[in-house]
Amino acid sequence: MVLAETAGVAAPAWRGGFGRLWSAAVLSSFGDSLRTAALPLLAVSLTDDPLLISSVAACGYLPWIIFGLLGGAVADRVDQRRAMWAADTVRALLVGGFAVAVALGHASIGLLIALAFALTTLQTLFDNAATALLPVLVEPGALGGANARLMTGQRVAGGLLGGPAVPLLLAAGAAAPFAANAATFLVAAALVASLRVSGPERPPRPAGSTLRREMAEGLRALGRDRALRGLCAATALCNVGMGALIATLVVIVTGWLGAGTKGYAAVLTAYTVGSLVGGAVNSRIVARLGRMRAVLLAGAVQIAALVVMGVVRHLPVTVAALTVFGLMGMVWNVNTTTLMQQRSPAGMLGRVSAAFRTLSVAGAPLGAVLGGAVAAVWGPNSPALLTAGFFVLSVAALIPARAADVVVGAPDDGVTTAHVSR
Repeated sequence: MVLAETAGVAAPAWRGGFGRLWSAAVLSSFGDSLRTAALPLLAVSLTDDPLLISSVAACGYLPWIIFGLLGGAVADRVDQRRAMWAADTVRALLVGGFAVAVALGHASIGLLIALAFALTTLQTLFDNAATALLPVLVEPGALGGANARLMTGQRVAGGLLGGPAVPLLLAAGAAAPFAANAATFLVAAALVASLRVSGPERPPRPAGSTLRREMAEGLRALGRDRALRGLCAATALCNVGMGALIATLVVIVTGWLGAGTKGYAAVLTAYTVGSLVGGAVNSRIVARLGRMRAVLLAGAVQIAALVVMGVVRHLPVTVAALTVFGLMGMVWNVNTTTLMQQRSPAGMLGRVSAAFRTLSVAGAPLGAVLGGAVAAVWGPNSPALLTAGFFVLSVAALIPARAADVVVGAPDDGVTTAHVSR
């Protein structure tokens, strides 16, 4: 019997490779949080030029726009497991070398920018390969649960454990967070290399096929599927809003609310806690509503949370709103990723994932600029309302795709990945 998976809520088995992949992903998130927290502090110590400092953050977006599609095409050509451990090994060497430079006093802002760009470039290959490998390690019905556990573990490691560890490591020297990050990359590479699985089945490549043509095929596959097309447009609109919110959240909390750095820490913690709750309750929401409708619900609730943030000038209310916002953000992320994995054509998940991420991330830098502009003109609370507006457009873009929750036999759209029950 052939079924198109829609809302499977089974729990993934830790054996069979998923446990090692989860451990590698969580460990890498912990190491990444150490580095991303230490980089701005190091940048400020090296230069007082705001443009140079912001360039470090920009390098977190730029490689996805430049190399995202290429990373997906390569991930579909090679063994994903080998691509992942090779990328992590190179990242370990780069960060380890940078840690030595910092320890010896040879760090510079140019070297820091180059490091951020190189690491994110390698991440385009790693993330697309990981997205394509996960469906091989778990049963089709457990894919949503696997994504939830992965994202929740990464949020715990990066949001709750990484932040408090940075001051302790910095006490040992400015190079310590980077050395620790290099170690996490090496251990994660070893865990992925120990997997004994073959990649997903791939149809034979046509003679004369080029990377450029294969990247274009990924874009076309994304565009042909109504659900994926709607999800990509919705996520792109969300990311414009998120860029505005993230860039100005510190202004909202410390300026408009007058809550200071403690208030800022409180809202960040609230968002992380909400995300963890979202990972825990996602399967119940999906079981009741279906996966696409769960995404629609998440977007609608986030709109309400953003309006509350932009209208009510009270820190406890903002903390509560960001808790709800984080909860529904996790529901959105888990289910958009799962739908992409379920509906991508066989052998093309890396390219579809790359097209989806590249198109959706492109709006974040624009959003950051818009957020700063509206805050300067209409006040520090206005970016939250601007973000709510983009989320309204996002939910509207999803409405035509809501029928994706209907279970079908023998998909005839040429796009949905069919899973054979095992």
